[in-house]
Amino acid sequence: MTLHDSIEWCKSREALTVATIILVGFGSFGLGRLSKITEGQGELRILGEGENGEVSPKSLNPPESEQGLTAAAASAAGGLLVGSKTGRKYHYPWCAGAQQISEKNKVWFASIDEARASGYAPAANCKGLE
Repeated sequence: MTLHDSIEWCKSREALTVATIILVGFGSFGLGRLSKITEGQGELRILGEGENGEVSPKSLNPPESEQGLTAAAASAAGGLLVGSKTGRKYHYPWCAGAQQISEKNKVWFASIDEARASGYAPAANCKGLE
């Protein structure tokens, strides 16, 4: 097949049909992947802004309606915040650091003030703590 023959084939109706089928296939695959990636993700909401338009750590907390659910789940487990008997940091129960504390070493607090009064400080890797 010469270069001239290749150019003529690209101009033909067959080339348009092949290109259309390939593009529809890739488009369908891409949309399928996109729908699977976004499935189960909630909408993004900015709850509040700090000074200079920056999002403050307080605004990273869930809204009041969701806080009730997480607080209820946490209080069913023993409290709103958890610390370790051997450490000096407190976490939310769903934070990675709290999940690494063994059950026998967990100390539960009902509030941030209670945790601070006991000499605990917020964990740096737990988002939303002050």
